[in-house]
Amino acid sequence: MSIKTLTKEEVQKHNNDKACWVIHNNKVYDVTSFVMDHPGGEEYILDHAGQDITLIMKDELSHFHSEGAYEMLDEFLVGTLEPENTTTSVTLEQSSTLRERSTATAKVVTKETTTILASSQASTKGEDHEEEYFEPTDLATDKKAKFLDLTEPLLWQLWNSNFSKAFYLEQVHIARHVSGSARIFGSPYLEVFTKTPWYMVPIFWMPVIVYNFYKGLQGGLEVDQSATLFICGIGLWTLAEYLIHRFLFHLDDLLPESTFSLVAHFLLHGIHHYLPMDRLRLVMPPALAVALEIPINKLVHSIFAESTAYAIMSGLLFGYVLYDLTHYYLHHARVFKIHFKDMKTYHLAHHYKNYEGGYGITSKIWDKVFNTELQL
Repeated sequence: MSIKTLTKEEVQKHNNDKACWVIHNNKVYDVTSFVMDHPGGEEYILDHAGQDITLIMKDELSHFHSEGAYEMLDEFLVGTLEPENTTTSVTLEQSSTLRERSTATAKVVTKETTTILASSQASTKGEDHEEEYFEPTDLATDKKAKFLDLTEPLLWQLWNSNFSKAFYLEQVHIARHVSGSARIFGSPYLEVFTKTPWYMVPIFWMPVIVYNFYKGLQGGLEVDQSATLFICGIGLWTLAEYLIHRFLFHLDDLLPESTFSLVAHFLLHGIHHYLPMDRLRLVMPPALAVALEIPINKLVHSIFAESTAYAIMSGLLFGYVLYDLTHYYLHHARVFKIHFKDMKTYHLAHHYKNYEGGYGITSKIWDKVFNTELQL
């Protein structure tokens, strides 16, 4: 898309969810496709549609924006803002008065400036380079030059990198946004197995859930007993959800300092933090879900009687399905205000503010129990 010069009036016409433009640092961005995916909720963008958001984005009290948020803007650039011509007229008398005041002020300022400079030079001796730390960094250029190129297959880049664990963890938790899905493999035949649409989760797992529930009944359980154990299984999943997310997906501190471990982390969960709005890499691929289900299934069957274990597993797997669908819902839908609105804000804070807390997706219960609740 060519970059145009646009007037403020033209931008102001694009002020709804069908056509949402905003101004940032005199550049115009068409963020229509991002409205539903905005971490703080679509209303934060729509309230300022057609307006200048430069000051709003700087205001951390209003709505905090990560470094990655500024990089995302590049994807939506459509034009630059036409400069406004302003003319200021003053009378000859006013002009004369202003010159007199300026002359008097200049004498005072010059004297004070000389004193301040002398004092400053004395106090900053040996600190000549201090101000270099405050020079603004071009974040987009800096990250793209040092980390992964989103226009190339990601896995091969990461495998051939020499990133330290600290640098990798810092970068992978700075969210990026691209149109569509970034490539993991160069081969299109391998690439297809890296993408999972949300509806594959219930299609794959609902027959397994029904089978487990049936096996529980076949083992001698009454319907009311199976239903109770089913509900217990859902509750058990909420704990499993928390533990898996915190101690497996975020095994950051215990991650070995090796390329293999970084690649494994990236494929397991890192890519979701790196590209949190990728619709096809949000829910868990069936192969990974099965790999996690097998040990959990064995554990449940080793603790409980066979029929009881089947009934519990049916509820636990149903809880998992609800979890993955809720996860997708929080990222990509205009959610219900009751419960889900709060959970969307909470979960996206885990992505964009502090990934070392807020591990609950469907609820905050276990975050409260284990003292990892994010304070928003």
